Amino acid sequence: MKRLLAAPSLAGEVERNARLLELPVRPVLEVYTGTFHEGFDAATLSPAARKRAARGLVVASALWGALRPVDRIPPYRLNICSRLVGMDRLEPAWRTVLPDVLAAAAGPRGVVFDVRSLSYQAIGMPAGLGDRTVVLRIAGDAAGGGRTRHGLGEACPRAGVRLLLESGEEPDDPKALAGVLAERWPVQLDPPARTGKPWTITLTASA
Repeated sequence: MKRLLAAPSLAGEVERNARLLELPVRPVLEVYTGTFHEGFDAATLSPAARKRAARGLVVASALWGALRPVDRIPPYRLNICSRLVGMDRLEPAWRTVLPDVLAAAAGPRGVVFDVRSLSYQAIGMPAGLGDRTVVLRIAGDAAGGGRTRHGLGEACPRAGVRLLLESGEEPDDPKALAGVLAERWPVQLDPPARTGKPWTITLTASA
């Protein structure tokens, strides 16, 4: 339990990890239901948005690395900061492989909109794509996750992805992406601090 950073109340879910290969599988977007995924509501996406999600959405996983919506997985319990027997911390282990995987998934053009929490961004950014990667920040949320005084909270990142998918837009640069999000929230777009680093979009609640 300590290695997985899991509370005693989750003992049953931790025990279930030992039987992952025997468990029924479900679509990725049905398995992840925590607060960070609120606001996306995959089941109510329009047919067009669902097709765009299948083509362009990648879900970061502490266990599986990178998943597409069409993938089917069993439910599991694993904190990205866990320390596993034989490999210790997960973040540095994933950083050896995920940057190239994410870059390949991004393809040769278009904006990479990264709405992962800071802890999941730590497992790897798309290699060599800083000039077209945009990370999301919420105004007043210095920790990179959780509820803010503006009420945007953890639901906002997934709501931003939903807005982008439903818009039908295919932004080809960070400014175009900011324009799409500005239809719903006040936004601030900041260029990279240095070459090779991502752009940042900060969302602020409306008055």
